[in-house]
Amino acid sequence: MLLSTDAAAMQAHANSFDFLLNTIPVPHDINPYLTLLHRDRTMAMVGVLTLLDPPPAGVNLILGRKSVAGSAIGGMKETQDMLDFCAEHNIVSDVEIIAIQDVNLAYERLVKNDVKYRFVIDMATLKTPG
Repeated sequence: MLLSTDAAAMQAHANSFDFLLNTIPVPHDINPYLTLLHRDRTMAMVGVLTLLDPPPAGVNLILGRKSVAGSAIGGMKETQDMLDFCAEHNIVSDVEIIAIQDVNLAYERLVKNDVKYRFVIDMATLKTPG
C-alpha cells in the first residue's frame, strides 16, 4: 500500500506506475499522483464531477509525456469487465458497511465530511415484509 501522505514513499515510487485509476470523487490535487506515472503512461479519472483543484501542472504532463483521461461512468459491459479483472487479480476496495437503518446517520456523516471510505449498505439488514 502506498499512502499519498507519506512523502518518502511517494518519492520512492516516482515514475514507477504504468497506470493509475483515480476514483476520488471530490476536488483534489492530482499533481502528486502524476509524478508516480512512468513516461508515456496515463491516469484515468472516473466519476469526477467537479473541477480539479489545482489543475494539473504542465510540467507534470509534458516532461514525462503523461496523460490524464476521464469518464463519468462505464456501461454495463465495461463495469462487468472491470469487476472480472478485479476478481481475477484480487483487487479489492476499502468500504464501510452499514445497516439500512443507519442510512440517515451515514448521510449526516457525509454532510460533515466524516467519511474515510465509501458506504455500502448491507442488504441483509433490510426487513422483510410482515
